[in-house]
Amino acid sequence: MIESTAAEVLRTLRQLADPVRAKNSAWYFKTGPGEYGEGDTFLGLRVPQTRTVAKKFRHLEPAEVYELVHSEWHEVRLCALLIMVDQFKRTKLEAGRQEIFEHYLRLLDDGVVNNWDLIDSSAPYLGAYLIGRPNQLPLLLELSKSASLWKRRASIIFTFADIREKKFEPSLKIAELLLGDSHDLIHKAVGWMLREIGNRDLTELRAFLTAHASHMPRTMLRYAIEKLSAEERAEWLGKKAQATKTT
Repeated sequence: MIESTAAEVLRTLRQLADPVRAKNSAWYFKTGPGEYGEGDTFLGLRVPQTRTVAKKFRHLEPAEVYELVHSEWHEVRLCALLIMVDQFKRTKLEAGRQEIFEHYLRLLDDGVVNNWDLIDSSAPYLGAYLIGRPNQLPLLLELSKSASLWKRRASIIFTFADIREKKFEPSLKIAELLLGDSHDLIHKAVGWMLREIGNRDLTELRAFLTAHASHMPRTMLRYAIEKLSAEERAEWLGKKAQATKTT
């Protein structure tokens, strides 16, 4: 039987460490000076390996999960977040879901959920807590205006939960606010959420593009229109190009 402690999880992850992959991961996640992942450290696990470990320890006590999520190692933090998501999904009590979500917000404040894969593995699922709540939009607006890149990314990725329920207003509102963001990781995230809206309702996507395609960052636009026909993609990109020439 697996001992349910943070120390045992760490030992399990360390046994799977691969120094070569760790070096490659450090490059891939931009950990150099001045890069968005500056200073992060890696054990060198593949994501499926980390997910397998998280599944084995899915019943880990919250205090042990919280210890893991403050680890210096990227994959350990990812494993802890995956456990949090699993426990959130399985928790039926409102108080339990609230506790997990509020702790996640504190982790954003602490700066330990600090790369795009950590956000993308957690926020789309924990965002379900916000659906239909009166404080949803105020919270998302606050996050979208943060100086923290990861809070801004979370503000749009949280809305994936709404998109799955075909509730598009939160996503469209935050997408509009992030149009002028300077970071490509925000451009990609917003474009991704717009594409997901289009997968469910092309009318909604096209309405947003009609209003904003001319001044959307090119990366955001390309992500948003990725699933459209080649002809329609060319049309939207052409409008963007024309608008750029006239400014």
